[in-house]
Amino acid sequence: MKELEKYNIILASGSPRRQQFLKDLEIPFEVKLKPVDEDFPDHLYKTEIPEYLAKLKAEAYTDLKPNGIIITGDTIVWHKDKALNKPVDKDEAFEMISSLQHSWHQVISAFCIRKGDRYVVKSDTTEVFFENLSDEDIWHYINTYKPYDKAGAYGIQEWIGQVGISKIIGSYFTVMGFPTHLFYKTLKNLIENE
Repeated sequence: MKELEKYNIILASGSPRRQQFLKDLEIPFEVKLKPVDEDFPDHLYKTEIPEYLAKLKAEAYTDLKPNGIIITGDTIVWHKDKALNKPVDKDEAFEMISSLQHSWHQVISAFCIRKGDRYVVKSDTTEVFFENLSDEDIWHYINTYKPYDKAGAYGIQEWIGQVGISKIIGSYFTVMGFPTHLFYKTLKNLIENE
């Protein structure tokens, strides 16, 4: 991956988790943010939603250098045939977490790698099982961790994941918001086939 040194890699994400993942993958990058309206068309289904939003975020950059690479990401929780995005307030957070109790849901994380006019968009899905939690436990989590920047109103790496999540099928990192295994392979393939 020494080849990456010749590129100007921009992570277009304010997520501290995605920033840490790129550091852990030993990828040199800088963070640049542009505001994007994260609405999506109603007809989109499951993986189409985070893939659409990841590409939309990458399209916002009109001043890309010739050696520039933009990396964006998006995550949704899919439960009972609908997408759970980030909660707007504590009541919606409580409603979301309550709805996930004693059931499986899917966490779908997508990324977009843009180089010039080329967009590579991929996503990964992990199945997650939530145990029953008391209302008191849910409110404790919301009031302590304020999960308003997280799809489905929870972070698996936080207290609620430790006490409430008993099974996952798939990548833990996908649930955290970035499918690192798929991203690394995709980026490496893109660079090697220049």
